[in-house]
Amino acid sequence: MDYWLIWLVVAAVLAVAEIFTLTAALGLLGGAALLTAGFAAVGLPAPLQLLVFTIVSAGAVLFVRPVVLRHTMRPPTARFGVEALVGKSAYVVSEVTGTSGRVRIGGEEWTARAYDEALVIPPGATVDVIEISGATALVYPRE
Repeated sequence: MDYWLIWLVVAAVLAVAEIFTLTAALGLLGGAALLTAGFAAVGLPAPLQLLVFTIVSAGAVLFVRPVVLRHTMRPPTARFGVEALVGKSAYVVSEVTGTSGRVRIGGEEWTARAYDEALVIPPGATVDVIEISGATALVYPRE
C-alpha cells in the first residue's frame, strides 16, 4: 500500500476522533497527517515523511492550538432572557416594599420587591433592577 494512502487514513481517523473529543489537538494532528500525505504523494521518503509529520504536528499543537482554544472558550458577551433585565431601569407602578409591589420593565409589568427590605418605594419612582428571582424583580431606588 502506498504511504500517501496510509497518511490519508490516519488523517481521516484523527478527524473523526476530533469530532467526538472536541479537544482541537486531534484535528490539528489530522491536518498534519493530511499535509504529510501530500508530501508522500510527491515521493518523499518515509523517514522524511515522519519528520514532516512531527514538525507540523508540534508546531500546530504548540502555536495554533492555544489560539484556537482562546477563541472557542470565550464567555458569551450577550445576555438573554431574564439575565438581560438585570441592570435596567424600571418604573414603579404600585408601591414596592420588602414583600410586594409591581414595576414596569421595558413595557412589561413584573412583580417586585425592594432589594433592601426596609425600603418603601412610592409609585412613579424610577428604580434599577438588581436581580431577578423567579418571576419577581428585586429593585433598588435610583438616586
